[in-house]
Amino acid sequence: MKQEKKYLPDFYGMSVLARKELLSYFISPAFYGAAVFFLVFCSVRLFYFQQFFAMNNASLRPFFSTFPTVFIIVIPVLTMKIWAEERKTGSIEMLLTMPLSEWSLVLGKFAAAYTAFIMILVMTIPLPVSLFPLGEFDYGVIFSEYFGALLMGASAVSLGLLLSSLSKSQAGSFLGSMGVMLLVMMGSQFALTANLPYRIIRMINFFSLSFHFDSFTIGVIDSRNVVFFTVSTAVFLFITTRIILFRKWR
Repeated sequence: MKQEKKYLPDFYGMSVLARKELLSYFISPAFYGAAVFFLVFCSVRLFYFQQFFAMNNASLRPFFSTFPTVFIIVIPVLTMKIWAEERKTGSIEMLLTMPLSEWSLVLGKFAAAYTAFIMILVMTIPLPVSLFPLGEFDYGVIFSEYFGALLMGASAVSLGLLLSSLSKSQAGSFLGSMGVMLLVMMGSQFALTANLPYRIIRMINFFSLSFHFDSFTIGVIDSRNVVFFTVSTAVFLFITTRIILFRKWR
């Protein structure tokens, strides 16, 4: 008679962890605050500052171009507690002793945070849909903009998880993530206003998430930008697994 396996498969354990983390968002006021901030900030900028109804142009580019700025606040809110809270409460010790690989732990938490991000992004869909009767919008461009937002969000969330794994408190994780997000989201704009040498600007643009997102806002799905977001997401997650592995065997 075969002995029953003692441990659950990694995939099952990962899904259980992701579901637990996702449920924690539903009871977190910070999640709802981030969702409201996302919707209100983007809407106010589109209708008030960009004067959408006076533009006489059926384009939502001003709406989507606000996303990198909003991510500076929203992404740290979604990721600040993922690892930092575990360290603060001491529950990370129990988590690391679970029969799950570091990849299962990291991917489970990433899946939860990224799903929470997607939920907020989905909440923005009624706005462009409500504007469709007012003009002839290019649906292909809007698809490109949402596709780019999903890719940029994946990279930003994985970076937020990495920074959370280095922090000992939610406050430290939030402030550190916000500072780094400010650099990777607004770095290209700062480089232009500072009138830096072209080579330095190119280097800053290469690491700027908003720079790689710009092409999506005009309806161009550039494979180079898709690869950048995909690879950067994988790299940030990989580094996080190394940090978790180090803590597991320390």
